[in-house]
Amino acid sequence: MHRGMVLLWVLAIAVSVSTLSFAQTPTSSSLDVYVIDVEGGNATLFVSPSHESLLIDTGNAGAAAVRDAGRIVEAVEEARLQHIDHLITTHWHGDHFGGMAELASKVEIREFIDHGPNIQPGEAADTFLGKIYPQLYATAKHTVVKAGDKISMAGLDVRVVTSAGETIKTPLPGAGMANPYCANFKPGENNAEDPQSVGVYIAFGKFRTVHLGDLTKNKEFELMCPNNRIGVVDVLLGLHHGQASSNSEVLVHALHPRVAIMNNGTGKGGEPEVMKTVHSSPGLEDLWQLHFSLLSGQEYTVSGMFIANTIDDQQPTMPITPMPAPQPGPGAPPAPLHNGKAYWIKL
Repeated sequence: MHRGMVLLWVLAIAVSVSTLSFAQTPTSSSLDVYVIDVEGGNATLFVSPSHESLLIDTGNAGAAAVRDAGRIVEAVEEARLQHIDHLITTHWHGDHFGGMAELASKVEIREFIDHGPNIQPGEAADTFLGKIYPQLYATAKHTVVKAGDKISMAGLDVRVVTSAGETIKTPLPGAGMANPYCANFKPGENNAEDPQSVGVYIAFGKFRTVHLGDLTKNKEFELMCPNNRIGVVDVLLGLHHGQASSNSEVLVHALHPRVAIMNNGTGKGGEPEVMKTVHSSPGLEDLWQLHFSLLSGQEYTVSGMFIANTIDDQQPTMPITPMPAPQPGPGAPPAPLHNGKAYWIKL
């Protein structure tokens, strides 16, 4: 096993499987995807066969920024990258943009991509956008994308399917069939910024994947109903950390993923409602998680071989039934500390 890596083998879907060789050349026949452990935030790195790179999000803010940026740098070095060609910040929550400044001090970022202004006022995001972010992209390219835009990457078809609260109106090639799950949809609650998420669909040969940031149920409905505008995918990435404000059947079941990879934390995501939806998704072969979730307990979790990081703060006993999710806000308990090496999942 490589340092900091769990290798996910997805077979028979026309994408070359990455090997465990250190002698990676500047070009290859594979699309490599690193789902990096940033403790319940998000950082997902794509490396194309032409060695062009796309990073989605940069992990957590505050004291965790140095840690998360360092973990991203490890994946960048593992991929033999000299720079990051494209950085998408899905939305302006601290667990998605928090490590950006620290990362930019260590790795050149050539294009910064986002949905535009923050619409959920908050001191951390507004200070970052007003004082720090403009300095980061001052010597690079800054792109505000809208639904329907394409991001140019040789060998890949990268399409923005959601951004700034809008979704694509025209189905992707091969999509557009009526979605049978729309009839039973139940709206959910959400904050202001999650529905603004930049969501991307990536095609490589016959392989299809989608990462929708923290897109919430109501926007999932707009994207997928009455017709499924995405089609089916091989791998569903992110899943909003496995939180129940997202991951409706109209999305998960209609996408019909073979594999799902959840960017959860020990005490964040993996909630029972989501786990039941994912586990019951037609055609699902495997669910992978970055962490064992106390919110799933043993009742809804997957086998340990599908969890990259199984132990954080050791509990006196392993929970069988799910623990209740901590209430958000300033009085929320701190997340469990990660003990030992952090592992990513490599697709």
